[in-house]
Amino acid sequence: MEQPRTALAERIAERRAGVGDPRALVGEMRRSVLLVPVSDGGLWSARSGGVRWVCGFTDEVALARFAVHHGPGDRSMDHAALLGARIVDEIVPSLGEPAGLAVDIATDDGSMFFPPVTGIVPDGVAVDRDAQAKGDGRGW
Repeated sequence: MEQPRTALAERIAERRAGVGDPRALVGEMRRSVLLVPVSDGGLWSARSGGVRWVCGFTDEVALARFAVHHGPGDRSMDHAALLGARIVDEIVPSLGEPAGLAVDIATDDGSMFFPPVTGIVPDGVAVDRDAQAKGDGRGW
């Protein structure tokens, strides 16, 4: 029997299908508890495209898919349960480099990236803050 999707996973599926409201997706991410792998005393992250991505998972099944490839072998993967809002409002700014949140990266057709832009992370660490101030940015 297939496990029901979390509300965030449902919003991600909508956006990937080209429907749904992007603001509702961001709001759901902020309200959701995400499971973030812990490694060497810190949160697991990856760098790609000049951005450090904190990796979070919507449920234990999604985390387990990730752990198969990146976990400690036959042991369970240590993780922290954090609100999405805490990740993007507190953790991302503390990293001191462009950073965002990557959700369910091991889920085929179910991942979503929340980049370090205005409307997702605090304005002070958004990579598009200068364009937004000039009125040149996309905005949400």
